[in-house]
Order: sequence, then C-alpha cells, then structure tokens
Amino acid sequence: MSQGPLSGIKVVEFGQNLAGPYCGQILTFLGAEVLKVERPEGDDARRWGPPFIDEDDSPAVAFVALNRGKKSTIIDLHKKEDCDSLINLIGKSDIFVHNIRSDVPKKFGFDSNTLTKKFPQLIYANLGAFGHKGPWKDRPGYEPIIQAMAGLMSINGDPNSPPARVGVSIIDLSTGMWTAIGILSAIAQRSNTGRGCVVDTSLFETGLMWISTHAAMFSATGMLPQRLSSGHPSLAPYQAFNCADGPLMVCPGNERLWRKFATALDQTEWINNPNYLTNELRVVRREEINIMVESVMITKPREYWQKKLDAVGVPNGPLNTVPEVLELAQTKELDIMYQPYENSDGQFHGLPISFNGQRAGDNSKAPKLNEE
Repeated sequence: MSQGPLSGIKVVEFGQNLAGPYCGQILTFLGAEVLKVERPEGDDARRWGPPFIDEDDSPAVAFVALNRGKKSTIIDLHKKEDCDSLINLIGKSDIFVHNIRSDVPKKFGFDSNTLTKKFPQLIYANLGAFGHKGPWKDRPGYEPIIQAMAGLMSINGDPNSPPARVGVSIIDLSTGMWTAIGILSAIAQRSNTGRGCVVDTSLFETGLMWISTHAAMFSATGMLPQRLSSGHPSLAPYQAFNCADGPLMVCPGNERLWRKFATALDQTEWINNPNYLTNELRVVRREEINIMVESVMITKPREYWQKKLDAVGVPNGPLNTVPEVLELAQTKELDIMYQPYENSDGQFHGLPISFNGQRAGDNSKAPKLNEE
C-alpha cells in the first residue's frame, strides 16, 4: 500500500516468529517501507510448517501471513562488517523494531541507548518477552508460556476441563499491535519535538492487559475468577446455548434485551420473576438461568431461533468453523482476504482498517530470503 498514511516512512525490522513481524506487517500495510533483517538461516517462521506455499523457496504459510510486502536482507551478527551495515541501515531509517533476545542488541552495539544517542530522530521499538525492567527482564518467552504465566489459561476453557490455551496467538499478535500503536504515537510526538524515543513493549505486559478485568474483579472482591467456557463473568444469560442442531451464541447484554429475549423464547413469565429482575440477580443464579434457557432452545434448530432473535434485535450468532467464516457473504464483501500466490489457495488478511473506503493491505507476497 505505497500511498498509505505512512508513505515515506522507512522501517528496519529485526523481527522473528510472530510479534515483531506482525508489527512490521502493520506498518507495511499502512504504507511504510519495511526492510526485514534476517539471520543467514532466515526467520524461524519460514520453516514453521506444514503447510508451505508452493514456491521456489517454499515459505511456511505462517511466515507469509505476517511478512507480506516487505523486503529482506541478511545480517550475520558474527561479522563486524554486517553489524556495521545494520547500524548504517538503522541510521538511515525512521524506525527500528526488534523482538530478538534482550542481551543481543548491547552485545553487538545496536541497543537503544547507543542508537538513540547516535541517531536522535530514531524511533527505537524494543519488543520483549517480560518487559524492559524487573527480575524477569532477560527471561525468554513464547506465546504459550506467557498465556500460562500471565493467567490467561486459568480463565480460559470449560469449567470441568483443565485450563486451556487461547486458540490464536493473541499475545504475540496484540503485542505487535501495541508496538505499532506506540510507534505511531512516537511519530506524532517526533513531528512536534523533532526527536525520536524508545518504545518498550512486552508479551507479559500484554498478557496482564488481557486479564485486567478479571484482576480488577478479584482484587475488589477476593473471589477467584472462574472458567466459563463461552460465558461472561458479569452477565447472564450470555453464552452459547445448544439448539436442536448445534450451539447458538446469544448475548442479551442489558435489561431491555433480556426482556426481548424472554419474549422471543415465549417465556414472558421470566420477565417479572423476582429472581431474575436484574442482571445482578441473574448472575447469582447463572447455572439455574442457563439450564432454563437451554431447555427451551434445545427444542428448535438454530435457524428458527436466529430468525426470532433477529426480528427483535437480540444479538446472536452460530459458532462458525473457519471454512464457514471464509464463505460468509459478509467476509467476502469486506475484501479483507487476499490470495496472492497462483499455485496456492491460501488466503491472507489485510488490516481491519480502511481509509476513505480503501483497505489497508494488499495482495503482495512475502519476500524470499535476502530479496530486496
């Protein structure tokens, strides 16, 4: 997207795996020119497969998803001339973003203190595992480890089953987003001050952000957060209910919608029942309410309930599979998925942002190793 809002901005991304590359992908789709720095063997994610794209270098689909539209260059940190070249590239750029191990930059002379003194206009984005300070600042970490240690697994999954990992790499991807947000803020600040800054983010801090509501509830009440499968800790009924042919997610999130929901289920007596008059009362009787609702909804198929709920404006939706999502008319109309490879049916996302109706993202491919 060469004419995007970041057109003219140059980025050096020493990213690997997911979080760093996704930050670079966001900046690329917003119009920045992103040069991806890779070790001689390439980003580990190039080999995170199968599946692979059927091309000369057969990159993994996981790599393609987060590295389209970039250029690639090889830097061998064990060669002084390559380290000098890296610093020279960074000095000619607006932004440097990396998520490599915390002790590496200082060892090879491209840490934030050194580079921001040498290049005062540089925006230096340091994306770590556990944060830029504290006893764990040098500790390595991957997505599942952070989900476990930051508490996400403890609140995810069925209450009768072991804690579960969130199915997508929500920590990696959202940390990439936070880093991009920090960089965009730093660009705005630099336009006023003429100086860059250091942007620090980490997977662990992102994990703490995701459990923020649960942490607030626990610290305020002393009650340990519970796993609720598809449910919500502060609302009831507010989850997936089994219908005759499968589950339907139903979210009557306020008193007005609760009354409409009860009416649509032909259970108007629930509305004036003193046990269910407020959401607070219904949350206390969550299990009772859920059994009561499901005993009604199980008698008819999802389409029947969808039509009734849609007619009165109660939010609802089936639990779609990935193939079903890709075939939705709404998905197709939004033009958010691209198919850049002739020999592959793989579909890859643009950004969930449009400017004047134009999607941020395009049909570009991921670079081959050292392809500039």
